[in-house]
Amino acid sequence: MTNYARTEREALADLLLSEGPDAPTLCTGWTTRDLAAHLVVRERRPDSAVGLLIRPLAGHGEKVRLARAALPYQELIGQVRNPPVWSPVSNPLVDPLANTMEMFIHHEDVRRGGGTWEPRALPRDLEAVLWRNVKLIAKAGLRRLGVTAEIEPTGFPAIRNGAEPRVRVTGDVGELAVFFFGRQRAARVAVDGDPQIAERLRTGRLGV
Repeated sequence: MTNYARTEREALADLLLSEGPDAPTLCTGWTTRDLAAHLVVRERRPDSAVGLLIRPLAGHGEKVRLARAALPYQELIGQVRNPPVWSPVSNPLVDPLANTMEMFIHHEDVRRGGGTWEPRALPRDLEAVLWRNVKLIAKAGLRRLGVTAEIEPTGFPAIRNGAEPRVRVTGDVGELAVFFFGRQRAARVAVDGDPQIAERLRTGRLGV
């Protein structure tokens, strides 16, 4: 079976190089250099996440990321492309589980950051992997927003998080992934139903 974490990583690294260090991304306030530094720190500096658990240390992760972002850009992208085998999130045992969605979403962050893009035609088995992740993150996001919805992915069975869904969200799996990972404005999905609930879903905080 194809390791889509690897193929998405390679495609992302190629795109980061071709776009250069100052291109926009869907990550608010981050250029391509910032996004690349985030990916490298996530894999090589697990201590940078301590601020997520200990609030007084919240600035530590950003300090580590900015230091990594100061590297020469080609060196930085080389580190994105070749993660360390010892990393808790990118070693060969966990790479497909931990990084397929991560690399896909950030690949789309760069693809769509400049505003001119078209959806990709994704292999069916990649869509299946993405859909497993989307189902989990979508239900968590809908619960957080207090929204009941039916989600209808193209080519897969629909799911719902309540007996009486107030809205219906339809689209290809890749677009639903972008939508439910918090990039609603850049996703080509349809949200039908109660207008106020639909607007809450389009503008609310989704993702992790």
